[in-house]
Amino acid sequence: MENVEEKIKSIIDELKPFLISDGGALEYIKFEDGIVYVKLGGACADCAFLDITLKDGIEQMIMNEVPEVKEVRNIN
Repeated sequence: MENVEEKIKSIIDELKPFLISDGGALEYIKFEDGIVYVKLGGACADCAFLDITLKDGIEQMIMNEVPEVKEVRNIN
């Protein structure tokens, strides 16, 4: 069975092309204590929709697939 971190990375890899097409970037940092840490860059860094993209998009997609994840946080 695939481990949790591999599942998270796989989902992030699926999401990257959508962000890249809008000039953004998404990088996986780590998974710790139920929290996934990512870094949103490129156009995403200054986007007014950063929180919506993170919480309603990335976080929901990861949490739907990986029940061990409680939250996704962007780090600068």
